[in-house]
Amino acid sequence: MIQVQPFASLGHFRNAWLDARHHFSFGGYHDPDRMGLGALRVWNDDEIAPGQGFAPHPHREMEIITYVREGAITHTDSLGNEGRTEAGDVQVMHAGTGIVHGEVNREATATRLFQIWIVPGTARVTPGWESRRFPKGADGLVALADGRAGADGSALPLHADAAVLAASLAAGQSVRHALAPGRVAYLVAASGTISVNGVAAGTRDGVSVTGEEEVTITAGDAAEVVMVDVPA
Repeated sequence: MIQVQPFASLGHFRNAWLDARHHFSFGGYHDPDRMGLGALRVWNDDEIAPGQGFAPHPHREMEIITYVREGAITHTDSLGNEGRTEAGDVQVMHAGTGIVHGEVNREATATRLFQIWIVPGTARVTPGWESRRFPKGADGLVALADGRAGADGSALPLHADAAVLAASLAAGQSVRHALAPGRVAYLVAASGTISVNGVAAGTRDGVSVTGEEEVTITAGDAAEVVMVDVPA
């Protein structure tokens, strides 16, 4: 089954510096029918104004992945980590037993990013943070963060049986991804338009994939796609 959640129907929060869309219930947005998909709990689509960001705040027992679409974000945390992640790159924070972090846009222009939360498969892991650059223009879906059995180590590790993958597709190009039994996928075209197993989706729409053995993503025009593969 393919279900499309149109961008215009997503939860919405806005203040002086943050314009956020919520694919699933988060903060002041609550929809009992949108509490996550399998082990995926949060997918936020955030626009952060220049010189602004999230003040230090705590997290526990969650794998938090940030994919920067435009601009850059600077991370600091209670472990002493500090790093800048720019467009097309990814960072992973293992909240584990507890971590305090802040994320600030130190750039001269707005930063746009996806923040994805996945329930860990192992409780009380040691907190940590990593970021990584990935080659632009790679063929097919590239694993950005991967905690599945058999992961080859090329992606950032996750303490979850899950993967975050991305692809840049030319107009008309397709990419396929096998879904093992008991697994589901959620994906968003950060730019461009796509079809998923023949179902059309627009820019920044959310697409849930359940009960399918394979996901075929075809770009209507040039598209950048981010997908999560998690246990149901």
